[in-house]
Order: sequence, then C-alpha cells, then structure tokens
Amino acid sequence: KTPRVRKMLGFSVFRGTNLLRARGLLSAVGVRAIHGHEVAKGEDLSVPMYCDRKDSPLPDIPYVQKLNTEQEALKEKEKGSWKNLTNEEKIALYRIAFHQSYADMCKSNSEWKTVMGGTFIFIGFTGLIVWWQTAHVYPPKPHTFNEEWKEKQAKRMLDMQMNPIEGFASKWDYEKNEWKK
Repeated sequence: KTPRVRKMLGFSVFRGTNLLRARGLLSAVGVRAIHGHEVAKGEDLSVPMYCDRKDSPLPDIPYVQKLNTEQEALKEKEKGSWKNLTNEEKIALYRIAFHQSYADMCKSNSEWKTVMGGTFIFIGFTGLIVWWQTAHVYPPKPHTFNEEWKEKQAKRMLDMQMNPIEGFASKWDYEKNEWKK
C-alpha cells in the first residue's frame, strides 16, 4: 500500500507496535514456559483498544471497561439532568471515559533531557574516538608544518624572487630587507 493509503487508514508505527505487543509477539509474556507449556492469555483484538493520542483525542472505547458499583451508579445518574451532578461527579465521569485530558497529553515532559543527554554522550564518545585516532592511529605531522620550516621556505622564496610582480616577492623590500608597508 502506498504511504497515502496507510495515512488514510490511520496506521502508524506506534499502532503497529501496539498491535504486535498486544498479540504477544514483542513481549516475553507471549513465550511459552519451557517445562510447563503455559501460554499467557492474550487480548481480544476483535474489539478496539483504548489509546490516548493527540491526533485522535476521542478513542473508540471508554478508558474503564469494567465499572464498579459506584461508577455504575454514576453512569445511571449521568442519564438524567447534568445540573444535578457535582463537579467531582463530572470529573469522575470524564475519568471513566478518558485516562488523560488533551491538556495532559500536550503537557511537556522531560523527554528533551533524555534526547540531549544521548546527544552529548554520542558527541563525547565520538570525541574520544577522534582523540584516540589522533594519538595512536594517525602518523605524526610532517616536518614541513613546523614554524622553522615555514620561515626557511619563505626566506628561500624571497631569495629566489618568486613572482616578483604581483606575488610573494612583490611584498618584500629587498633594499631595507623587510616587508613593505
């Protein structure tokens, strides 16, 4: 299928991973015990699963599937007038339907610290590798990089009067034996 069709179907990597995890393919729970041949009970994938997502904030099913007696009574009271409900009861009804509010989902977390820490560890490890290669792998710098060698080379170029019109030797005053100002 094309990426456009996948996007239209709402299939993402996260949903695919959740599907595999629910089927027991990505978890150790789905593996049989060696001696007892026990199999962990998997989830029924014929019904939709609850998932808090920013791109689809209204899940197909409520968060709480099995209601206790208090929650059942609250659901019966919900069928009547909402003016009779207190704010706490409205919040409790909301928490039955949703695990997190949209504001909770959008609230910033400290994931950036993990990303920055990983980045700094990677940069530090790379720096250690470069330092080790410079110290132990690469050959020493050639003698032509020494300051003495560069001075001798410049002196030789001036003595040979290399490019005297516009180049190196044109900036040297041969009578005063110094650079022109």
